[in-house]
Amino acid sequence: MPLFYVHGMPIGSTAIMLALVASMGGFIFGYDTGQISDILIMEDFKLRFATCSNPSDPSTCAFSTVRAGLIVSLLSIGTLAGALMGAPVADRFGRRYAMTSECGLFAVGIVIQLCTVQVWQQVAVGRFVSGLAVGALSAAVPMYQAETAPTQIRGSLTATYQLFITFGILVAYCIAIGTRELPGAQSWRTLIGIGLIWPGILGVGILFMPESPRWLAAHGRIKEAERSIARSHGIKEGDEQSNRFVKAEVDEIANQIEMERHLNAGWIDCFRPANKTLYRTLLGMTLQSFQQLTGANYFFYYGATVFQSVGINDSYVTQIILGTVNFVCTFGGLYVMERFGRRLPLIYGGLWQSAWLFVFAAAGTAKDPTTNQAIGKLMIISACMFILGYAMTWAPGVWILIGETFPTRTRAKQGALSTASNWLWNFLLAFFTPFITAAIQFRYGFVFAACNLAGACIVYFFLYESSDLSLEAVDNMYNDPKCKPWTSRTWAPVGYTSRFDLAEQDKSAQAQKPLVSGAMEEKHSEEKGRHIEKADEKTEDAGGLRDSQLPTDVKSGANGAAGDGDRHTLFPLYDVP
Repeated sequence: MPLFYVHGMPIGSTAIMLALVASMGGFIFGYDTGQISDILIMEDFKLRFATCSNPSDPSTCAFSTVRAGLIVSLLSIGTLAGALMGAPVADRFGRRYAMTSECGLFAVGIVIQLCTVQVWQQVAVGRFVSGLAVGALSAAVPMYQAETAPTQIRGSLTATYQLFITFGILVAYCIAIGTRELPGAQSWRTLIGIGLIWPGILGVGILFMPESPRWLAAHGRIKEAERSIARSHGIKEGDEQSNRFVKAEVDEIANQIEMERHLNAGWIDCFRPANKTLYRTLLGMTLQSFQQLTGANYFFYYGATVFQSVGINDSYVTQIILGTVNFVCTFGGLYVMERFGRRLPLIYGGLWQSAWLFVFAAAGTAKDPTTNQAIGKLMIISACMFILGYAMTWAPGVWILIGETFPTRTRAKQGALSTASNWLWNFLLAFFTPFITAAIQFRYGFVFAACNLAGACIVYFFLYESSDLSLEAVDNMYNDPKCKPWTSRTWAPVGYTSRFDLAEQDKSAQAQKPLVSGAMEEKHSEEKGRHIEKADEKTEDAGGLRDSQLPTDVKSGANGAAGDGDRHTLFPLYDVP
C-alpha cells in the first residue's frame, strides 16, 4: 500500500527504506572521516605511532606533517581507485550485490587497523583498503538511489546520501568523546571497531530492497523490473501486470536500453562527443571537483583554532558544534533541492558560500582570532553560515546530479569518473592543506571563495535542470539542440506543455483514466498511418530525431518494436497527434 502521495502519485514505504538503507554507504564514509581527526590526538595512539622525545609522555609526541597527512589522506587515495573499480562491479553483479561485497571489503580494512600494535603504516594501509570500499560505494549508492527511487521524490531520496555522511561524522565525534577516556588502546580501537556495525547494516539490509529496475531491464529481467517499480510506488504484488503506469515506466526504460544495446559502452565511450556524452562526463567531473573546492573541509580543519578564541579549548566540542550545524542544515537541503530544482540552489549556494568565505578570510587576515575575541566570533559565525549554505545546496546537490545526469549505458562509468575526481581533490586538499596554511594562513579562504564563484558560473552556463523528469527524459533533454542550460527549466518532453502537465498525465495514468490531452482510443488505430507519415516528415525536418523521441506507434511501424522512448509516449492508446 502507498505510504503517501506526491503530485497524486503513490509512494511506497519501500522507496523510503531503500534510500535510507543505501545511504548507510554515506554514513560509513562520514564515520570513518570523523573518527580519524579525533584518533590522531588520543594519547595512546600518539604514544604508539607518533614521534616522541619521551616514550612515556604523550605531551612530547607529535605527528610529522607527512605522517599525519598519509594516515589521513590514504583513505582518499583508496576511494579514488575504488570509485573507478565500483563501476564494472555494479554493472556486472547488480547494484545491491556490489554494495554487499564492498561492505565486506570495508570490514577487512577495519580489521587491518585493529590488528596493528606499533606500525603506523599498517593503520594507513588499513585505511587505504577501507577507502577502496568507500569509493566504490560512493559510485554505487547515488546511482542505485536515482535508478530506483520514484521520479517525484528522486532528489530528496538521493540527497539522503549526503545527509548520512554528515550524520556519520557527527556520530563519530560523539562516540570519540565517550571513548577518549578509556585506558590504553581501548580508546582508539573501540572507536574504530564500532565501525564494523555500519557495513553490516548496509550489506545485509540492501539485500531486502528491490534491485535497480534499469539494471534488471538491461539484463532482460523485465518482470522483476516491473515488480521493483511497483514496490517503490507501494503497488501490491500481482497488480503490476495490470497497472498501466508500471507498464509504461518499464516500456520507457526498456526502449531506451534497446536503443543503446547495440552500442558497446566502454570507458572510452564516456569521452565521445556524440549525444553530449563527453559534455556530461566533463560536467560531472567538474561539479564533483568543485564540491571539494568549496572549502567545506577547510572549515573543519580550522574549527579548533577559531573556537579557541571564544574560550572553547576542547577540540572534541569544537568538532561536535560544526558537525551538528552540518547535519541539521542538510535536512533543509532535502527540501531545497526538491522544491527549487538543481540549478538555482547551486548558483545561489555558490554565491552565498563565496560571500562568507571572503568574510572569514578577510577577518582572519586582518586580526589574530586567537587574541581578538570579536574577530573570533565573526569567524565562527562565518563558518556556521558557510556550512548552512553548503549543507543545503552543494553538499546534497552534486550527489543528486551524479545519479540523474548520465545515459543508462554509460551511467555507472561516468558516475565513477565523476566520483573519482571528487576523491582526487579530497586527497590533494587533505594532504597539502597543512603545507598551504602554514604559508598563507587564513588567506587560503580567498582561494576557496574564488572557487565558489567559479562553480556558480559553471552551473549557470553548463548544467541542465533535471528535476521532475525521468532519467530517460533527462537524456533526451541534453540531446535537444533547442534546449540550453539557462532555458532548460521550461523544457518538457514532446507532447507536454510543461513538467507540471507531465506530472498530471502520470497521475491520470496511475488512476487508470484517459489522458486529458490524448486522443480517443477508438481513433488511435485510424490515425496510426497519419502518425507515421508525420513522424517521418519531422525526422527529415529535424535532421533525424533519435529513435527514443519518436511516438510509440512510429517505432512499432518503422522498427517492428513496440514501446515508448520518452515520457511523451507513456501510453500508446492515448498518443498525442
